[in-house]
Amino acid sequence: MQVRKKALMWKVAVAAAGVALAIVAFDVVHLAAGPKTKFNKVISIGDSAPDWADLPGTDGKRHSLADYREAQAMVVVFICNHCPVAKMYEDRLIEFSRKYKNKVQVLAICVSHNDADKLEKMKARASEKGFPFPYLYDDSQKSARNLGATATPHFFLLDSQRKIAYMGAFDDSRDPENVEKHYLVDAVDAVLAGEEPRIKESLQRGCLIDYEF
Repeated sequence: MQVRKKALMWKVAVAAAGVALAIVAFDVVHLAAGPKTKFNKVISIGDSAPDWADLPGTDGKRHSLADYREAQAMVVVFICNHCPVAKMYEDRLIEFSRKYKNKVQVLAICVSHNDADKLEKMKARASEKGFPFPYLYDDSQKSARNLGATATPHFFLLDSQRKIAYMGAFDDSRDPENVEKHYLVDAVDAVLAGEEPRIKESLQRGCLIDYEF
């Protein structure tokens, strides 16, 4: 009886830790796979951003990377509806998009196959939050896979030549009151000034992107 009780307690503990494991598991995958850079096994700083096209958006339009060729810089971020970490950054992303609206094109892409992340529910979320940027759905998951995205949110800053200038986290804390390092904002300011970001890569933290293989 005692053995069965201990086994049950262990199963409960494992289940309770499931969310935390899902959030950090991608880092273990990266280390095991031999990353191309410190935190990305697919693409490096300075590489040209892989092209993508014809993705449906919550605005009812189809979107392609080439549609935004006039923007001085672009921020592509992978998010989804169901991830609590992605939701923590929605307001910061909205504020960022509005601040840089005349200089930086923000594009949010969802590649999740979770029922909560279907296009119709993305439309509801975009409307509820008042997203001032396109929110696109990529059922193929290729846009994320080709950039080496592993988490939601995962940010990629593209310069005027559409080369990767920065990738990783938005900042260093999920709690906006505790932020000390503004990774993305600092990188964007540098790129707009014609300079290289001082920090070009940081560890992306969020929910694991579940790729279909």
